[in-house]
Amino acid sequence: MAREKKAKKVEVVKAVSKAEEIRALDDATINKNIASLKQELFNLRFQAAVGKLENTAQIKKTRKQIARMKTVLTERKLEEARK
Repeated sequence: MAREKKAKKVEVVKAVSKAEEIRALDDATINKNIASLKQELFNLRFQAAVGKLENTAQIKKTRKQIARMKTVLTERKLEEARK
């Protein structure tokens, strides 16, 4: 009995990082998102101070999101200055 070789299709799925998703946005959208995240961070800190915050890790996640967005804006500004 001869074995039949089956052609296997392998789909390559590229994981898109959060920074790449942010880079796809324009500056105005990023600035608007930063403002809303800062408001959310304020609310999370307030909840933490009052003792109502259940997921304390959310504060760190929000801070990191803001930092990523600011980093992308800085990269763009530096790239613009080089040209």
